[in-house]
Order: sequence, then structure tokens, then C-alpha cells
Amino acid sequence: MENYQIVPWIDDVLSPEVVHNMYVPPEMETMARQVMELYDMQVFEMVLITSKPDKGGAIWKIGTNHGNRSIKVLHRRPQRSLFSIGAQDYMAGIEARVPSFIPTKDGNLYVEAGGKMWIVTEWIEPLLPVSKIDLEGASSLCYGLGEFHKNSKGYVPPFGSEVSSRLYSWPKYYEKIIAKIGWFRDIATAYPEFTASTRLLAVIDDFEKQANEIYGRFMQSSYSKLLSKGEAHWGLAHQDYGWSNGQMGPGGIWVIDLDGVSYDLPIRDLRKLMTSTMDDMGAWDITWIRGMIDAYHQANPLDQETFEILWLDMAFPNEFYKHVKEIVFEPIPFFQTELEPILQRVLATETSKWQVLNELEKDKFNYPAGDYTMEEPEALFEFGRPERALQGDSLLLPQDDFWTQPIASDDPSAAQPELAPILENDPLIMQPELIPAFSEIELEYIEDRRVETTLDSEAFVLIPNTPEPGIALPAIVTQDPAPAALFHFPAPAPTPTKFTLRIPKRSSKAKGIKKTVKPKRKYRKRILKSKTGTMIKTGRKLKKPLLKKVTRPIFKFKKKSVKRIKGKRSKNITQPLKKQLRPRQKTA
Repeated sequence: MENYQIVPWIDDVLSPEVVHNMYVPPEMETMARQVMELYDMQVFEMVLITSKPDKGGAIWKIGTNHGNRSIKVLHRRPQRSLFSIGAQDYMAGIEARVPSFIPTKDGNLYVEAGGKMWIVTEWIEPLLPVSKIDLEGASSLCYGLGEFHKNSKGYVPPFGSEVSSRLYSWPKYYEKIIAKIGWFRDIATAYPEFTASTRLLAVIDDFEKQANEIYGRFMQSSYSKLLSKGEAHWGLAHQDYGWSNGQMGPGGIWVIDLDGVSYDLPIRDLRKLMTSTMDDMGAWDITWIRGMIDAYHQANPLDQETFEILWLDMAFPNEFYKHVKEIVFEPIPFFQTELEPILQRVLATETSKWQVLNELEKDKFNYPAGDYTMEEPEALFEFGRPERALQGDSLLLPQDDFWTQPIASDDPSAAQPELAPILENDPLIMQPELIPAFSEIELEYIEDRRVETTLDSEAFVLIPNTPEPGIALPAIVTQDPAPAALFHFPAPAPTPTKFTLRIPKRSSKAKGIKKTVKPKRKYRKRILKSKTGTMIKTGRKLKKPLLKKVTRPIFKFKKKSVKRIKGKRSKNITQPLKKQLRPRQKTA
């Protein structure tokens, strides 16, 4: 437990009745209870609301002696989570409708444990989702979104946090989608046996053409003008705003789950909300679209330039990409069960979408033109540390480590030795100042070994050659103190006028060395080499351009001819046959 690090548990094998997003590992729940001990509260009840098994996050509702609260572990990196903690604290400080933090006993806003950030916030009651079936509920949700964006302007992240910004990455986002639409075509081509594959190939060219045209218009739009205002001017986008993260509470819409906020054009949240609502309805409605934009405009006014970017983002095939992108991970089951109804759903809303967008494009001039003139900055370069710095607690778990134990005061090893005072007149303690060596130093060797320098000072060192016996003559240093060894150089030896490098010849009679002469190729027949443990010698026999490996015995053994003598007692006795000598016939 003391070294437990929070990691995703999506791949953990659980019993069939356990739901992944309603489960956390036991070690994580134990760590949550240890974190709550750092707060000034008594916990009576702890209920898991939801978890993120694929990322490693969770949120609990806890009942305390101060009322209901929530404890949450943020699944992102600690530095990245510090950015969102600072944003929520900033907005709660200006009385925006976001949950405020409960500080620890030490007055900090978060606790770091298990490699993650833990926060405790107030539990807003009552919170109710707005109605999805009428325009009034959608308009109130858009109005609350506009308030959130307006209140987030001017936010400066705390020192040490990892700044999250998507303001400058809109072109890369569109380029990524265009590239992945090409992937969809390649995957559909690779699985022609499915009916949904043929259906996808029939419509994918239209969506790819649509994406390229909108991307071209976007690159010619006023996007670059909007960037000139900077991140603090536009504030934060929620990135996951919807019917569950924006709910009606005391005083209006409350925005919760702020751990994914980042700098961005705020209209991205508005576009996601509108296009997902039209997708749920099954058709685009110009009345709903205009009503939602007008409600947002009342809380956070729009201009012509932001409306243009909003329209282009709505025209891009975002919903087609969002529904079909799962084909990349598991293409075969996706083709078999999911792709066909998705294509029917997307194509059903495509016709009404362009009817609404063609009508909505005329509304651009109903909004005032924005002022995006570049102002001359007072200073070209301003580097300053942020004024805000958030401090957090660290959950220190008990460890059996010798070095963590405090040293007893009566321990003799803990006593510090008494240091003798340094006396100014003590020549053994005073360290001389070192004189840096320069390339301009010129050395001259004189009879009495006097070394003179061309430094700015007039210091020199005099070392006599032959001191008188019985009298110690120390080195005399004048003016600038310097070690005598620093300028002590021996007299150089006379350099020879000519160098001769002599290499002794290698004797052929040396032990273990045999002098060999490489013969000509036509006289070289073979080189014999004995095989260890055998009576066989191997050699290479030359054969014109090629070398052939042959084996020959050292001695030639003649086969002895034997004769078997038949008898009663000598059945297995053999005797060699006598060689018959025949006299040679003389020829005349």
C-alpha cells in the first residue's frame, strides 16, 4: 500500500455482476480514506458516484459532520490537474457557479497521493438536469455556458502548472480528421465482404470532399485575427460541456467537472452542444439552432468573426467522424453490428443540416464586427512569475526506513564535534587566492630559476638553486600570495635536432617461429595440417582457380591377405599367405 500508484483498471478481470464504471480497486478506496483524514471533517458515509476505469479517476459522495461533500481523484498528470484546480479556484473566487474547494487542515486545496491529485469540494444541492425536449431547457443550458466562458476570461494559471491550450491547434484538428477519413476508406476496402463496407465506400468521398472544402475556407477565415487576442482574452473552454455537466441549481446553471478545461475559442463548447443535440433529435432545426445561439449571445456576446468560425465548425463533418472513428480499433465487429445503423442516422440528418446551415449563414451580419486591431505593446519582452501559487498536501504513508526515524537527542552519534575557531594570523589555515592562468604568461629560465610573469601584478617567485646547509630558505612571495608550485617548472631538456626511429628486426630463429616462404602458385600443391586425435592430415589441393579440401592418411596400409586353416582346434586361427616368388624371365 505504501508504494501504490493509481493506474487504469479497465483490463482487470472482474466478476460478471460488477460494472466497471461503478468499481474501484480496494487499494484506491483505502487511499481515499487516508486522504480524507487530512481534512477537518468526520466522514459517516462514502458512496461511489462513478469511475473512469480506462483512465484511473473516480468521484465519491461523502456524508460528513459539515454536510454532503465530494472527494475526487483527477486522472490526469499532477501538473496538468494543477491547471484545472487553479481555474476552478479562480472562478469560485469571483463567485461563479462552480463548486468551491474545501481546504485541508493545513489550508491547501489538494492532496497528492498515488501519483494523482485529490480534491474535496462542496456538494451542490439541489442539482437537476434541464429538459431536453423543449427549446427552453436548451436555451438555459447555452446561457449558463456563456456565463461560464465570460467568467473564465483573464485566468492566469498558477506557478508550476502545465498550461493546457487548444487555441492554436484548430488547423491540426481538421487535418487529423481529414487524414482519418482516408483511413476509413482503406479499412472499408480491406473488408469488402461486409455489406456495410460497400455502403461506407459509397458515401465517404462526399464527406472527404466536404471536409476539404470547409478546411480551405477555414484557412482563409478570420481565425488568425482571433488568435491575436491571446489566451487570457478568450478564457477557458470546458471541452466536455453537456446535459450532465451543466445542471440547474441555486441561482442558475452550475458547471461541474472542470478537470478538463483548457484555453480555447469558447464557441467550440457551443458547437459541440448544438450538433450533438441535433444528432439526438434526428434532424436539424433552424429554430433550435438560432434559439441556442441567441441565448449564448446574451451571456457572452458574439461578433461577426466568432460567428464565422462557429458556422465553419458546424459545417465540418464532426458528427460523421465521431461515430465512425471506432472502426479503426475493431473493424470486424464494427462492420457486423454498428456501422449500418450509424450511417443511416448520419445520412438522415445530413440533408436537413445543409438546409439549416445555408439559412444560418445569412445571420452573420446580425452581429457587430469585432475589433482586432493590434496594439503596440509597451515592452517587447516581459517575463514574470505568476502571482498565484497553489500549495498542496502530500499523503505520507508509513515506511520501515531507518532514515525516516528521528535521531534521539541522547544518541552520541548525533552530537556534532566542536570546531576550533579560525584565527586570522594562522598561516596554516589561510588559503592563498589562486591566480588564474592566462595564455599570455611568458616563462624564462634563468640561472637562479627566477620565474617572471607578465601579469598585471608584479609578483614573482624566487627559489635558490643551492641553499646553504642547515638553513631553510622558503619561497619568497611578494604582493599577491600564490603557491610556489604554481610557477615551479623544471628546465627543459635540449631538443634533438633529428629523430631516428629504430625497429629491431624479428629473428627467424626465435623460439616457436618458423620462417616460411610463399611459393609460386604453380608449385604450391597442398598445405598439410594434422587433425588432433587422429592419424589424418588435411590439406588443400589447388585446382586452377578453386581450392578443394581433401583428406589423406599419413601412412598407406596394405591389406594383408590371410588364409583360414581348417582343423578341429584351430577354427578361428588365420595365417598370412606366403608370397609366391616367381623368377623373372630374362629376355634376349
